[in-house]
Order: sequence, then structure tokens, then C-alpha cells
Amino acid sequence: MPLQPMITAARHMVSAGHYLAAEAGHAILQNGGNAIDAGVAAGIALGVLHSDQVQFSGVAPMVIYLAERDEVVTIAGLGGWPKATDVGMLYARKGIPDGVHRTVVPAAPDAWCLALERYGTMSFGDVAHAAIRYAREGFTMHPFMVNWITMNEARYRQWPQNAAIWLPNGRPPREGELFVQTDLARSIQFMVDEERTQSDRVKGLHAARDAFYKGDLAHAMTKYHREHDGWLSMDDLAGYHSEIAPPTRTTFHDTEVLTCGPWCQGPVLLQFLTLLADDDLKSLGHNATAYIHLITEAMKLGFADRERYYGDPRFVDVPMEKLLSPAYARARRALIDAGKAVPEMPQPGDVPAMIGVPGDTSYACAVDRKGNVMSVTTSDSSWDGPVIPGLGFVPSTRGSQSFANPEHASCPAPGKRPRLTPNPALARRGRSWFMPFGAPGGDLQAQAMLQVFLNHTVFGMSIQDAIDAPRFVTHSFPGSFEPHPFHRGRLDLERGVGAATGDALAAMGHGVQWLPDISMATAGVCAIVADRDAGILYGGADPRRAARAMGW
Repeated sequence: MPLQPMITAARHMVSAGHYLAAEAGHAILQNGGNAIDAGVAAGIALGVLHSDQVQFSGVAPMVIYLAERDEVVTIAGLGGWPKATDVGMLYARKGIPDGVHRTVVPAAPDAWCLALERYGTMSFGDVAHAAIRYAREGFTMHPFMVNWITMNEARYRQWPQNAAIWLPNGRPPREGELFVQTDLARSIQFMVDEERTQSDRVKGLHAARDAFYKGDLAHAMTKYHREHDGWLSMDDLAGYHSEIAPPTRTTFHDTEVLTCGPWCQGPVLLQFLTLLADDDLKSLGHNATAYIHLITEAMKLGFADRERYYGDPRFVDVPMEKLLSPAYARARRALIDAGKAVPEMPQPGDVPAMIGVPGDTSYACAVDRKGNVMSVTTSDSSWDGPVIPGLGFVPSTRGSQSFANPEHASCPAPGKRPRLTPNPALARRGRSWFMPFGAPGGDLQAQAMLQVFLNHTVFGMSIQDAIDAPRFVTHSFPGSFEPHPFHRGRLDLERGVGAATGDALAAMGHGVQWLPDISMATAGVCAIVADRDAGILYGGADPRRAARAMGW
């Protein structure tokens, strides 16, 4: 029995990391918008409803399928380090400090406007309406956000303006209390008001974007940075434009899986799949000892390559074709010992790459009646950098995902993007079957996404059962967030895996740690399965978060 019911529909569907974000996207579809319009609406809403882990001014990488053209595109939605970044200071500190010195150029507002301009049908005001209402009138605080704010209370108190928003009444909010973000509502409304000065939809989107990157919001951000020794400038903001690029892809059995490029961790999911492509996973038994051991060791191998090679391809030569080749995968797969765990992170594969110089999260996806698909993972926290007074948001702090080491593929440099954890994905079989999927959870995202994908495609579970099933996650690699913790050999298991299986894994050398039956520490996957031949959409949403699917 699913932990929450699977949603089915015949026309359109949204699944998102908060039920009100799903409602915002669904309302757009009901009003004639397409999947891109709906995904943008849900994504902007998440910046209000999950403003502990998603900032309106954060990141928003997207994978988009355009049915009429039978084409998949990605929008990076990730900014680079400001031009004035003092890399020497970061190296001298041996880390990326909290505050203005982990700010990269905010990307999400530009990405939203670009997606609407190129692939949507509605205005910024249309899709931002629900988010503005949720911010201005408030929503009742949900337990996941309460827990996250409480865990980070001391960090919120670093800046009075942050504490004023997320610690109202001098303490973390309590479940069910009304949570209002007046300044954030005013900032988004300002973009809408600027858009309305134009009668043409595209010109209006440009005006909305300029309000953030060239207008009053930009001046307020850069003034604060000047006054607090920050690096963000008007030139950085005005010159920023999100990158549109083809996806990175692989094929697992009869299914093509597509992600963003190696400026994020998306391709590590593809590496996991190439490593496992020749194994008879079903015969091992779902979540049996041998299965969990194999998946865990394969994930460690993928993360070893991520640590060595992934970075902004404009600055780093990432040998993606070799990393995803079957021959390379077979050679790496041969390193897995069926009876013994590698005690820490394996060595990366031997692939030539030139490294040199010339950044938590929620998720939403949507499918419309024409077959267009949107998959977006939007993010950025509100406890590790200062709110710009009066604006209600923190400019992107994704510099926390760079490594203050000049030899690292994701070292900081002016204009360079940090290696991002958010990684939306899309699986497809021709034009008849699609599955957008993604998750919050930092380094846990690709691990949970892999398990849900295999649960559904290999073990035949419904998409909701695939999401509900007990999970396991490894931490045996340097974490993506400053200070990049490394928990050698650690393997976390939800209790539903079973004590006997955990004991057997421990005997193989895994550092087993137990989680509750259902834990937010194993990410929070949302997905839609669109069976276009049958004319049915299936929506799954993770009960580990406040996620829901809606469709009609």
C-alpha cells in the first residue's frame, strides 16, 4: 500500500516538492498554459514555500522536452563567481566562508524569464501570481521547513535581517503557524509591475528580467555588497544570461536518460546506469544484500569520477564521452568485489583531462496535454548568506559548492560556475513514454533518483511505490557543500531495508548507520510517468517531504 496515493490523469499533471507549488503549476495548466509555464510557476512558488532551501534569487537548472520538435534542451540556471572574486583570499582561508564571499551571480530569475520567452506561452506575472500570494498572505508552516530552520537557527542569527524573516518572534516557526514574507512578495511584484509597462509578451519578459538584473533590485544587491566588502557588481548582473544547451545522455536498456551537463552532478546518475547496464539486477532481488552492495559500490565509483573530473566545461575539459562509454563502464565495473566493500571512495578512472582556469533544494516537474515536459530542480539556502535588506531574498550562495583548492576541477575563478548538486532528469522511450524526475537532497539526489528509476523500470513498481520503497545512501566521498565532509565507508539505511540485510552489509565492510523507516535524509523524489500510448499520466511524490502530485 503506498504511503500516499498515486495520482492519475488523462490531460496534464504537476508533481512538486510542496503541495501548494503543485497547485500553482496545476492552475496554470488548467488555464491553458503549457508544461513550461506550469514548471516555472511551481518553481517560483517553491522559492516562497521552501525559502529555507530554495531562494527566488538562487539556481534553477532545467531539462525541457518540446513535443512538436521532438527535442530536449537544458537551461543551466546557474551563475558564476563575480568578476571581482579574490580567489587568493579563498585559497588562503582554505574554504568558502559564510556570507557575501560565497555569492555567485543569481540565476533563477533569468532562467525563468528565458524559459517563458523561448518555450512558454504566458507572462511572468501569470506564472508568479501564486508565489506572490503565498509570500504576501502567508502559508502555514510545514514540518520539514520547521526542522530545517531549527537545525540552522544559529546560522540564521548571523544576520538580523535573516533572523527577522525565518525566526519570527525570536524563534523558529512552529508547525501550522502562518509564515509571511512581505519583502519577497514586494520584490517579485516589482518585476511584474515592470513587465506590465510593455504591451508585448516578450518585451514584458525582458522588462521583468531587467528589473532584477539592471533595475532597483540589482542596485540594492550591489549596494549591499559594496558596503560589506562583497564582490557582486552591476556589471556581473547585467551581463548574466543563462545557457541553453543540449542534454547529456545515456541509454539504459530500452530507456534513454537525459540530464544537464557536468557543471552539475547530473551526469553521475548516467555513470551509475552505465556501470550497472550489464548486470541482471532483478535476479539479485530488490533491496537484497547483494543488490544494495552492488548499487552502493557503483555509486562510489561514479562519485570518485565526479570528484576528479566534473566542473564548469567553459573552464575544465570534462571527458564526458569517455566517462559514459561502455568500455570505460565495464572496466570500472570489474573493480567491484561482490563480497567486500571499498572502505572509502575508490580512485577515479584514468581519463586524460586538462584542469585549469583561462556553486539545499526542491523540485518540480510538469507534463501537458501536448506532451511537453518540464523538469526543474530549484535551490539555494537562506542561512549561509545575508538577505538584502528590504528585498526578502539572499543572492545565490552556491559558491559553497566550489572547492578552495587550485588543483580541484571545481575550484573558484571569476566567471566560473561551481559544481552544482541540483540535477533534474528526464527518461524517455521515443515519443511514447516519458518520465521527468528529480529530488532535493544535495549529494543524495542522484542516489535516490537512481533507486526510484530502477524500482520502476527494472522491478516494475508503480511510480508511487518506487518512491515509497526503503532507500539507502552512501556518504563515502567528499561532500559537495563547504566544508566538504568525507564519511569514509558510511552507508545509511532506512529501517525498512531490514536488520538482517543491514547486518550482512556491515559484515561486508559497509559502515552501516540506521535511519527511521522513512527519512528526509534520503532525499525527496518527485516524478511523473507519461504513457502516451495508453493516454495516462501517473504522478508520484515523496512522503519524506511535503511533496504532492496533481493532475486532471
